[in-house]
Amino acid sequence: MRLIASATLLALAAMAACPASAQDVTAGERSWNKCRACHQLGEGAKNLVGPQLNGLFGRHTGSVEGYSYSTANKNANITWDEAVFADYIKDPRAKIPGTKMVFAGIKNEKEIADLTAFLKQFDKDGKKM
Repeated sequence: MRLIASATLLALAAMAACPASAQDVTAGERSWNKCRACHQLGEGAKNLVGPQLNGLFGRHTGSVEGYSYSTANKNANITWDEAVFADYIKDPRAKIPGTKMVFAGIKNEKEIADLTAFLKQFDKDGKKM
């Protein structure tokens, strides 16, 4: 009986040490498949229908060289961080009215966190950090 109680306490302690909403980069890579028709990522990434997304976090809207942004995106004056991206990816046209991005959005918070973790791996040159 004591052994079972000890094992239960150890299991509970292990679960408490790992947050329930931990980001899953592998799941984020699967979510990236929703984005890759319009965006590229990684070394050699190019602008397609949408801009390449290397080094997204910390950069300003409308700032990727060589990409033709909508006026709305150029004038949005947003710096991408996790919270802004999460809000944006849920409904891009609500966050930046007039954006060219035609995407229904990702509503699931866990999926957004996983996608964010995946995107954050790539620096501005497309190298995995």
